[in-house]
Amino acid sequence: MLDSSIASLLALAGHSPLLQAIAIIAGTFILEDAATVIAAMQAEAGGISIAVALVALFIGIVLGDLGLYGLGRLAACVPWIDRMLPPRRQDMMRGWLAGRVFRVVLVSRFLPGMRLPSYTTCGFLRANLKQFTLAAIIATLCWTSLLFGVSLRVGHFLMDHFGAWRWAGAAGFAVFVILAGRVAAVAFGNPRR
Repeated sequence: MLDSSIASLLALAGHSPLLQAIAIIAGTFILEDAATVIAAMQAEAGGISIAVALVALFIGIVLGDLGLYGLGRLAACVPWIDRMLPPRRQDMMRGWLAGRVFRVVLVSRFLPGMRLPSYTTCGFLRANLKQFTLAAIIATLCWTSLLFGVSLRVGHFLMDHFGAWRWAGAAGFAVFVILAGRVAAVAFGNPRR
């Protein structure tokens, strides 16, 4: 369902690179892995340029990451939330995080289900925003490029072998990517299960 709404956004954008980029950026806020798969499939089908798709994905995903950081910062301004973690404990965690922001962000990008708690915690603890942003950009470049490249390959296969049913295959692939992330989260002991 979400895959079709992202594809619908791209279809509505027509052949305007600016509207296509806006549709992809909006799609990353809905479900970024599905947006990546669908954008790659559209690029493979010739509906959008690879450059527009990748730049829009990078922008949307990094903005989403910065938004999670911002939510953590906002939470720290709410007195009853701030009191949930004693100041001494906050200082201790802030000290631990200070030298590890880059690693925490990079690892969280690749472990399913870890971005929300990690990135909001970085914001809550006032982690260095420059380090956080740089790490988010690098992690996004790596992960999104990898998923986009795989999706291009899958898209090529689907175009060659599925013809008119390629979008059903694309939806199946997007669902697979999402479910694989959920299974990996459970396998790694993610507390959200």
